[in-house]
This record gives sequence, structure tokens and C-alpha cells, in this order.
Amino acid sequence: PIQHANDEILRRMGRRTSKQELIDKIDFLRSEMPDITLRTTLITGFPGETKEQHKELLEFINDMEFDRLGVFTYSPEEGTPAAAMGAQIEGIFQSEHQIDEEVKLDRQAELMELQQDISAELGERRIGQELLVMIEGKVADEDAYVGRSQADAPGVDGYVFVNTPETLVSGDFVRVKITGALEYDLIGEISQ
Repeated sequence: PIQHANDEILRRMGRRTSKQELIDKIDFLRSEMPDITLRTTLITGFPGETKEQHKELLEFINDMEFDRLGVFTYSPEEGTPAAAMGAQIEGIFQSEHQIDEEVKLDRQAELMELQQDISAELGERRIGQELLVMIEGKVADEDAYVGRSQADAPGVDGYVFVNTPETLVSGDFVRVKITGALEYDLIGEISQ
């Protein structure tokens, strides 16, 4: 989890990295492993996070195009330095003050909306590609199955829907040519 992309927020979180180091590492991983799936988590609404720092995080997500991304709102944990940072005072945000819950939720929604657009675009880029898919089950009353690629974590990520009249069982591995994409899911057919 990278948590954030603003150097000041990263420092105050106790992270031992910078935005540029994150960019360099991501670029290196993608150059060495072009088919890599990158996933991470972020925190929004860390005490003192400004509109500008939030905007910087949005730009970072847009530039990095993570394959999978989760965004959580900051919640204070008793005994941590961040929990002791000052409370919000009459809607004025000062450098290390707690962020209003509504602002945190709005920022989280904005970040996830951006990620949804990125995910849909990445799915579109997969059309025409072949993936190895593990079948998890059949779609009721259809000639289709639900499966996952190596990039999809159970219970967290989307699915690969496989259209085929063939009989498959859970645990089968099949090569699937991607023919369509939804926001988080892919659609395909068994490769011949």
C-alpha cells in the first residue's frame, strides 16, 4: 500500500518514501514485467490533507493507471500521532487538523470514480488479448461461466465472464479471448 502521493502527507504518515520514488519503482516494475498487475491502497482525509494535496493524489492516480485500487478514509487509531492532531475548527482546515467525515467521503468517492474510469479503459485495452482463466462457476440459465484471471483476487476484484456452450466445472483452466469489457469485469470466449 502506498497510502498517498504527496511528500508531506507521506512524511507525516511515517512512510519512508517519496512520490518520485514511487513513480520510479512503478516505472521500473512495468519496464521489467510488462504484463504485471499493479494494485495498491490509498488513504484520503489524513489530518491536514489540503485540497491541493488531494488534487495531487488524483493526478498521480490518473498518471499511474493502477490495475486495482482501493481507497479508504482516514480513521484515527488511539495512541497514534495522527489521532492526536488537532480537531477541525469551524470548517477551517489547518495544517494538521482532522478532516471532516463528509469531506473524506467526498474525496474517497472522487478517487474511486477516477479509478472506475481507469479500470474501464484498461479493460477496453484487453479486448483481443488472451488470458488464462480459472472457472469458478456457471451463470444460471446461460451458456456462460464466471472465472478469474491471475490478476483477480477473490472477493475483491471483478470477474471474467466466459461465453461458451462447452461444459466446464469449477477449477478448470481455459484460455479466453477477451471480446468485451465492463467497468471492472471482462467478457470473453474460449480461444480456439
